[in-house]
Amino acid sequence: MLLSALAMCTQAQSHNHKADSIKAAYLRFPTIPPFELLQLDSTTFTKENLQQNTPLLLMFFSPDCDHCQHQTEDLLKDIEKFKNVQIVFASYQPFDQLKAFHEKYKLGRHSNIKLGRDTKYFLPPFYRMFNLPYLALYNSKGALITTFEGNVNTERLAKEFKQD
Repeated sequence: MLLSALAMCTQAQSHNHKADSIKAAYLRFPTIPPFELLQLDSTTFTKENLQQNTPLLLMFFSPDCDHCQHQTEDLLKDIEKFKNVQIVFASYQPFDQLKAFHEKYKLGRHSNIKLGRDTKYFLPPFYRMFNLPYLALYNSKGALITTFEGNVNTERLAKEFKQD
């Protein structure tokens, strides 16, 4: 019995080590992923709907997450720094929560901001997210600049886009 338990532990450890050595999809494919978001008006927003030759800030969030709310407030406070950046808010939460979030922050006022529900739960495993908000920054050619988990100072975000 002890030997079989030890064997299972050893096997589990080697399996986990092997899984960790496989790069996350976003690192193997460092371009904008083929996401599909269902918007509040029931239309679909995909990678193909993005403006060409424009940087992208993709933020996966939860409407009831305090850190996500603070990140949104900071982005909106400094929205002028991101006027030439497409901002896409993605969440898996129910539509009523997304609608309330959209209205609370008046996201509809900003033509460069989109919000949608990741109904297929594609983005969290693609990026191997552990914390929210999760931000992925892409340059105007669609190449990954960097990613962040948790709140990020807007100065830092703007600097990442400028360095590109």
